[in-house]
Amino acid sequence: MHRLFEKRVCAVAAIDSTDEALRLAEALLAGGLNVIEITFRTSAAEDAITKVREKFPEMLVGAGTILTVDQVRRAYDAGAHFGVSPGLSETVVQFANHLNWEFIPGVMTPSEIEAALMLECTTLKFFPAEAAGGVAMLKALMGPYSHTGVKFIPLGGINASNAAEYLKLPIVAAIGGTWLADKKLIKAGEWSKITELTKQILEIVRNTQSD
Repeated sequence: MHRLFEKRVCAVAAIDSTDEALRLAEALLAGGLNVIEITFRTSAAEDAITKVREKFPEMLVGAGTILTVDQVRRAYDAGAHFGVSPGLSETVVQFANHLNWEFIPGVMTPSEIEAALMLECTTLKFFPAEAAGGVAMLKALMGPYSHTGVKFIPLGGINASNAAEYLKLPIVAAIGGTWLADKKLIKAGEWSKITELTKQILEIVRNTQSD
């Protein structure tokens, strides 16, 4: 996870073809970002993960929207470096742990955070971030949980306009979102726009680190 924590940004994408995945990875890398989460929302996800890893070994490739044990196995076999889920399933997390595969479950409440910590998960997806209270909610969670070593990756409503607010929180390890790899941009083949957005968010990351 140190590679994700170093960049502090993860581009999240739903991919309809392997070609889209490869072009997207190329555009992100051109902008300086080597972290992508390919979601299991399409039938192309597995092959896309495998092909991106083969062509771009420098890219950290995650599998998102993992909801079942079967998807954990498929993502793991496809070569995904890590998995992410929108919620917390004890069965799914335990199977990922059995594979010794890095897994980031989604949480929204104190009870879910505590359940995740019991499963030895200390890197958690905070989702849906903006709808769940955003920065104010994360600040409230810092008091009772920061001493546990837990770190959050907020997703859901994050974009360039509010990213800095999240990145400045010490309990936030990284942010993620689909705005970097918006489906409309992918379908339109606007790869240079994706590269431009990537450079923009990485500049925001640098500025928050220097504040």
